[in-house]
Amino acid sequence: MASELPGDVTQLLARWSGGDRAALDTLMGVVYGELRQIAGGYLNRERSGHTLQPTALVHEAWLRLVKQDQKSFEHRKQFFGLAAQVMRRVLVDHARAAKAGKRGGDDLKTGLDLDIAGDDTALVDLLALDQALDHLAKSNERQARVIEMRYFGGLNLDEMADVLGVSPATISRDQRIAEAWLNHALADGSAS
Repeated sequence: MASELPGDVTQLLARWSGGDRAALDTLMGVVYGELRQIAGGYLNRERSGHTLQPTALVHEAWLRLVKQDQKSFEHRKQFFGLAAQVMRRVLVDHARAAKAGKRGGDDLKTGLDLDIAGDDTALVDLLALDQALDHLAKSNERQARVIEMRYFGGLNLDEMADVLGVSPATISRDQRIAEAWLNHALADGSAS
């Protein structure tokens, strides 16, 4: 994406929203590298032997993104925020399918930078994390979105603040609170 300016994504999103199918094709070429980098970073934190590859994650997420009802994006960060939600759904669906295939076997684990029991790269059950995020969203939607955009979408503090329309300090505070809440919920099993 080095040759494209961030505004180019915004312009392509606007053209796609207006019904320009060619803009969608161009958009894929522009954002593919960034989406793949996000997917690769996330999957690198997954347990070893994960069967989903970054390319497959991006392709599945892309197919779901283009089917979304929302095709009007104010800017590229909003698009990547939605991409984070879609990647989370793909990963959770993949984990559920894998767990069903094992007939209730080992829970699928993911390594996130949540400080659980003092281990910076603790393995977290992806399905439990998904349930915990859904539970958190019921009490604080923004905090759940912050975690989702950070860990599933790779957005930084300023990007999340821009997407959510709040200050970076608010995002930082929300992230700390949400991580603490998730740590507690996942550690004592109250996420389900």
